[in-house]
Amino acid sequence: MKPILIATSNSGKLRDFAGAAQSHGVEVKSVPGFSSLPRAIEDGPTFDSNARKKAEHYSRFLSGEIVLADDSGLEIDALGGAPGVHSARYAAEKPHRTETNTDDEANNARVLRQLKGMPRDRRTGRFVCVIAAARDGQTVATFRGEAEGIILDRPRGSGGFGYDPLFYFPQIQKTFAQLAPEEKARYSHRGAAFRKFLAWYDQK
Repeated sequence: MKPILIATSNSGKLRDFAGAAQSHGVEVKSVPGFSSLPRAIEDGPTFDSNARKKAEHYSRFLSGEIVLADDSGLEIDALGGAPGVHSARYAAEKPHRTETNTDDEANNARVLRQLKGMPRDRRTGRFVCVIAAARDGQTVATFRGEAEGIILDRPRGSGGFGYDPLFYFPQIQKTFAQLAPEEKARYSHRGAAFRKFLAWYDQK
């Protein structure tokens, strides 16, 4: 099987995808020359719309190839679903108006401030990932994965990225930042979405 092309330069996402791919005997790679390509504008209101925008945009540079792009983030029930699609730039004063991601620690700090003093039973949330597969500028399929958990009141673990140190997964009593990439892929939103993609891809 040819390597599966992912439209991202995010090292954390590439580790997640590689971890999910390893048990299936497939290889994932970033789109060739990704950093030199014009950037896709992620201004959609949903994970689905942003994943489609990115996959369609970057697939235009690789004629005939299937290109994957994902949009993902954390939805916290007590915050009305925030940070949601603004997860990567949540620390910005107006995250919906910037295309530049903010620092992971700053994003986590804002969440902790907003949840300060809130009891554990109200700190529920989920990671969501939507993967879009596109060819020649057209989306051919999308795949959604979710992981339900609890938002801790302090970080735990040194692995992962983004909100992983705050996201406690009750099923294994660890945060996503306490897991190796292959283990994380078994439980994560990105791993779930990627497995759905692979089942579809195997039928192609």
